Amino acid sequence: MAKYSYEFKLEIVQAYLRGEGSIHYLAQKYGMPGDAPLKRWIREYQELGSESLLRSREKKQYSFEFKMHVVELYLTTELSYLELAIQVGMKNSTTVAQWVSAYRKSGVEALRPRPKGRRRNVDKKKISKELAKELPDEKAKYLKQLEDENLRLRIENAFLKELRRLRLEEEAQRTQRELQAVSEENSD
Repeated sequence: MAKYSYEFKLEIVQAYLRGEGSIHYLAQKYGMPGDAPLKRWIREYQELGSESLLRSREKKQYSFEFKMHVVELYLTTELSYLELAIQVGMKNSTTVAQWVSAYRKSGVEALRPRPKGRRRNVDKKKISKELAKELPDEKAKYLKQLEDENLRLRIENAFLKELRRLRLEEEAQRTQRELQAVSEENSD
């Protein structure tokens, strides 16, 4: 069972939006241990509407391409997990954090879908036949590895470009401040 009902979440968010008090005050008034969930509810409500406060009963499946897109966005922008989740229309920012963590640990393969359930018991003859069929597919496997590496390198390249852009922007601001300080000294 969820800790907070939809009605409770909606009531407290609307109380905040009506100006009945600060986030901290309302969290205390409604007996919440902290104000972090309330901040998240308010933001989700403002961005995605009241449906964002509903608890989803189904497990949403995301494609490999969508996961890679979200991870790439996180690595190349300065958005937080929550901001990024809201931007791409996801309710749970923890999922984004898990994808990024898995990508950093294991690379692209960590985001690929895996078969669910227990492995089937297969006799050794069937396994050897399957292995014989897979040998010609070595080229396809190698191609897949190259595609994954290419994708990883594109993400890394985009990240480095963004880092360089930020560094150059910072240097330009520092230079501008120094020029202002020099011009102020000269005017005195």
